[in-house]
Amino acid sequence: MERRVIFNNRILPYFLLAPQIAITLIFFFWPAGQAIYQSVLRQDPFGLRTTFVWFDNFQTILSDPLYIEAIQVTFTFSIAVTVFVMVIALLFAVLADRQIRGAQTYKTLLLWPYALAPAVAAVMWLFIFHPSIGIVGKALNTAGIEWDYHLNGIEAFILIVVASSWKQIAHNFLFFLAGLQSVPVAVVEAAQIDGASPWKLFRSILFPLISPTTFYLLTINLVFSFFDTFGVIHALTRGGPGRSTTTLMYKAYIDGYVNLNLGLSAAQSVILMIIVSIIIWVQFKYVEGKVHYT
Repeated sequence: MERRVIFNNRILPYFLLAPQIAITLIFFFWPAGQAIYQSVLRQDPFGLRTTFVWFDNFQTILSDPLYIEAIQVTFTFSIAVTVFVMVIALLFAVLADRQIRGAQTYKTLLLWPYALAPAVAAVMWLFIFHPSIGIVGKALNTAGIEWDYHLNGIEAFILIVVASSWKQIAHNFLFFLAGLQSVPVAVVEAAQIDGASPWKLFRSILFPLISPTTFYLLTINLVFSFFDTFGVIHALTRGGPGRSTTTLMYKAYIDGYVNLNLGLSAAQSVILMIIVSIIIWVQFKYVEGKVHYT
């Protein structure tokens, strides 16, 4: 028999929902509305006069080859971070799910990086791979291997992918481990009795059963790679060398904060919000149908 809680006071449910609604309105809808409003305006260099230009800012952006290049960099970066994070985190989770000595210490150490801010994590990687003062970077140059992510765009791109992924692995590891530990032991033992190899056990039983967790992490990692990697890029490469690490988020920052073109920057924010919304909609429309909920 299902027990239900009934509140006699009709105002109480709205009172309990009020803080969350207020936070959503203040920190999401109001900034989004301001960005949409700002995207159809153009200011003079001194900010003394504002002109309503309709969709001229969007037309300027979408016809700019540099913006198209930033879109390509962003999608490549997002896919690389998402795949790298999920594969490594899933591997660590599978290893941690086994009965090994010191498993609790192993799990605790894997969670520590998630407590760091992206900029702090980037500074740590800077001290590791900087060509002059970094431990690994300096060692590579001493060994005759040319390493300088300030000059080589591919090296810079690889570095920001690794630095961004390193921080996010802990979050993914935690959810993958929880998903694996929620799989009934009887199912695993039955597959082992039937002679299933470890790989077949993972591919045919474990991975399908944790597909809801995988779908959730796929969505979270894509959003993270689009929005929350600004600190890593700003601390390590500042969008360079050239434009090899200039993502959509960082280009919006350059146009708005550095070049003081608020209209173009706001229009880029709106486009970025639309792109991410479409990606999430596609995921829920076509990917979620393949998720097996138990």
